[in-house]
Amino acid sequence: MNQLTAVKKRVQSIDILRGIVMIIMALDHVRDYFHLDAFQNDPLNPATTTPILYFTRWITHFCAPTFVFLAGTSAYLIGTRKSKADLSSFLIKRGFWLVLIEVVIITLGWTFNPFYNTIILQVIWTIGISMVFLGLAVRLPYWVIFTVGALIVFGHNILDYPEAARKNDVGFLWDLLHNGRFDTYTYAPGRILIIAYAFLPWLGIMLMGYCAGRLFEPIVDAGQRQKKLLLIGLALIAAFVVLRLMNNYGDPFPWTEQPTGLGSFLAFMNVQKYPPSLMYTCITIGPALIMLALLENVQNRFTGWVKVFGRVPFFYYVAHIYLIHLATVIAFYIEGYGKKDIVGPTPFLFRPVQFGYDLLTVYILWVLLILLLYPLCRWYNNYKSTHTQWWLSYL
Repeated sequence: MNQLTAVKKRVQSIDILRGIVMIIMALDHVRDYFHLDAFQNDPLNPATTTPILYFTRWITHFCAPTFVFLAGTSAYLIGTRKSKADLSSFLIKRGFWLVLIEVVIITLGWTFNPFYNTIILQVIWTIGISMVFLGLAVRLPYWVIFTVGALIVFGHNILDYPEAARKNDVGFLWDLLHNGRFDTYTYAPGRILIIAYAFLPWLGIMLMGYCAGRLFEPIVDAGQRQKKLLLIGLALIAAFVVLRLMNNYGDPFPWTEQPTGLGSFLAFMNVQKYPPSLMYTCITIGPALIMLALLENVQNRFTGWVKVFGRVPFFYYVAHIYLIHLATVIAFYIEGYGKKDIVGPTPFLFRPVQFGYDLLTVYILWVLLILLLYPLCRWYNNYKSTHTQWWLSYL
């Protein structure tokens, strides 16, 4: 397959949106490693945050759900070129491969600990295990997949009530399934597992993304697709507002009025990501669908630049983690830290709790990171577009 044919088969708006959220995601991870306050206060706490810090963290909420949703959409589009059996096999194998990568490659990038004293199950794990279940589900009728996905997305917060009754002490398997709020489990002496992403709510998002893939089939009129994406996106935002005003279902943490109007607004918008609540899903996927509609026919220098990242999301994800942590090590020594400071109370080596810079420096480092990643991603995108080795489909 030549490069031109490969490009024609891609949906440009998906690549552009995915590229945008990948760029935004890097901001959050640069903040994690380089902001002085990152390990000391919650940037979304209205009582301790500032508007710019709150925005810096809140805007990155769009990244994981959009990424997971579009992974489902991409799976559907791959299925238009494969049999159900081939698609199922591909998704299951790729899913298990991603879980392995999370444990072996991503964890090492986050911690820089070659002894793997801490393993962290994050977004790549949840995409992987969700992809395995999607691989099993693709043989089912479309309406069954849609129904199951909708039930998960709109109904999983019912589980908040029994979890609250047990004070979130629900055990390992339940944490993997739904609760998982950075709970830790010791599985061997000196070794712990951290569950950051419980997979069930994310599976629901992926299933709905898969079902949305039907809107991107070649036979669908572009105007009708845009109209449906806009309507669904607006409906999800409206659902968020209604549910947040009702304040009794859809997020385990009701919002409360603050001393100032701005503080109340920040509390209103602060919804749970771990695991993604219904409100969180509505206020992130809703705008993402609107963006997909608006990006349908946009072709300019910016979108051409951004979609390079969107075409190689896995490569970008791995590369940006290692580059951020490597830059942290350099700054660690520049700031005068030494051997005794490498290991601290967090799992992240070379990242002391008191280490870091102001928010302006974080933004500067973020821009420099993106500029450094662009030629790397462009090279890999060109390589992937002009080569057909089997392993490229897993990267």
